[in-house]
Amino acid sequence: MAETTNSKIATNRPVAPVYLVGAGPGDPELLTLKAYRLLGEADVVVYDRLVGQAILSLVPKGTSRIYVGKAPKGHHMVQEEINNLLVKLARAGRKVVRLKGGDPYIFGRGSEETTFLAQHGVPVRVVPGITAASGCAAAIGVPLTHRGLASGVRFVTGHRERDGALDLNWASLADPDTTLVIYMGASTIEQVSAELIAAGLSATTPTAAVTNGTTPEQKTCVASLGDIGARLKALNLSSPVLIIVGRVVSLADLDLTSGASAAADELSYA
Repeated sequence: MAETTNSKIATNRPVAPVYLVGAGPGDPELLTLKAYRLLGEADVVVYDRLVGQAILSLVPKGTSRIYVGKAPKGHHMVQEEINNLLVKLARAGRKVVRLKGGDPYIFGRGSEETTFLAQHGVPVRVVPGITAASGCAAAIGVPLTHRGLASGVRFVTGHRERDGALDLNWASLADPDTTLVIYMGASTIEQVSAELIAAGLSATTPTAAVTNGTTPEQKTCVASLGDIGARLKALNLSSPVLIIVGRVVSLADLDLTSGASAAADELSYA
């Protein structure tokens, strides 16, 4: 049951630190030892939509859980309310674990929360987690860098702020020697593909899309950059979808991905 919060925060109790913890990509065995320990010691766990039940089952019975998930078309609690809630709980002397999917500092708005907490005199301890890019790539046998195929990797978001334009430096991103990882990319993949191709990246560039990576519900689609948008539309994969673009996708272990894919032909690319 969610606890309510308001903008006026009490200040008459000792301030406890808030632990900003990365829950990893979904597989509970990919939690860090520190994250696991803190879940067992917490008085209250404030968690996001991307934290699955397998992770939450590690929270001891009797520990308060507060859901503050945000979805593309609606938020259970807006960011300002989450910020105020964390300060309120810390000032009440409770040991708070703020649990975020993946790594809290990679497209997780973790730095916004740490900044707000620091401004209100609340100490923060950050516990990194395995980000979706690393977890999902490993789950399908794709190295993010590989000698002769990719000398670097870049992370970008495909999420559009308030449905606005996706304004990225396409010329910079269309680098065949770099692996491009797009977080939350399902809704904009057709635009992304078109822009990258227009900027010079080959339409035949191998591309993978993964949802629920590292979990039993993992689904994967491997196609060419030119075809990936149509393939994803036909599959209607549940969000969030992580997309990996680059020659390294040619190394995907199809035996790892085929068990979670809708059909074998979705695992080939032109």
